[in-house]
Amino acid sequence: MKYILLICFYFSTLMAHAKEQQPFIHILGVVQDAGYPQMGCYLAHCLPGWEDKLKARSPVSLAVVNPKQKEKFLFEATPDLPRQLYLLDNQVAPIDYKLSGVFLTHAHIGHYAGLMFFGHEAMGAKQVPVFAMPKMYQFLKDNGPWQQLVRYQNIDLHKMTNQKVEQFGEVSVKPFVVPHRDEYSETVGYFIKGPNKSAVFIPDINKWQQWSVDIRDVVASVDYAFLDAAFFADGELPGRDMSKIPHPFVSETMALFDPLPAKERNKIWFIHMNHTNPLLNDDSKEYKQVIAAGYRVAKEGLSFPL
Repeated sequence: MKYILLICFYFSTLMAHAKEQQPFIHILGVVQDAGYPQMGCYLAHCLPGWEDKLKARSPVSLAVVNPKQKEKFLFEATPDLPRQLYLLDNQVAPIDYKLSGVFLTHAHIGHYAGLMFFGHEAMGAKQVPVFAMPKMYQFLKDNGPWQQLVRYQNIDLHKMTNQKVEQFGEVSVKPFVVPHRDEYSETVGYFIKGPNKSAVFIPDINKWQQWSVDIRDVVASVDYAFLDAAFFADGELPGRDMSKIPHPFVSETMALFDPLPAKERNKIWFIHMNHTNPLLNDDSKEYKQVIAAGYRVAKEGLSFPL
């Protein structure tokens, strides 16, 4: 009941944004690439997601809606793109709003594999603009099955460059390179700016100290910070060396921000949780610890005015 009331509140807020013609961000997915529950996981933490469809969660994705321009944008093309696009077209933005861009962060499955649904065998889309950094652009252009999307003009590839602003009326998008496991492409985060508010979106990154930028300065420069929260703490994957999966633990991010004022902590929305992350369970002690410390946990269906 609590979750239903929360969604109703944010849905009414969403409608107010649209009525005011104000751009906004809307969360379409919050978990790691493979979704929740994860295929092959039948442990206690996954079973609720198999047994109750309302508890399932989609891979991380944001939408940006700009009512004045009658445009909408997707950040990430996830394996759950059909459902996420349905929600975007039927519950978040009018279906006649143009899909003016799909912004990709990198070539790990949860972030680009959904492009296949624009293809010849599925939607048969016409020249959907897809924005990618140079290595990602080349990867899609040169490798099947993605190159077929380009050849059939299901997608229209746009090459971005580091720190170059893409402008869409009142909304601007700026990519920036971050360190990550870059087997096939570079990895980026995004600054998203509207007429009144701004956000940073970093769903995947190695440890904060491996980045030449201080994440505290980044958060200080925006109103909302959607940050990688793949794992809560070390030891979350029994039997695996988690240094080989170098995401910043939520516990590490909190240690960085705990000394800062509540205003800064309140900006942080943890997102991209692995299926093992206790933040997916509102009743866990870790979830309550995070909320009590002034941080937020991203939920599907929430919206944020820009």
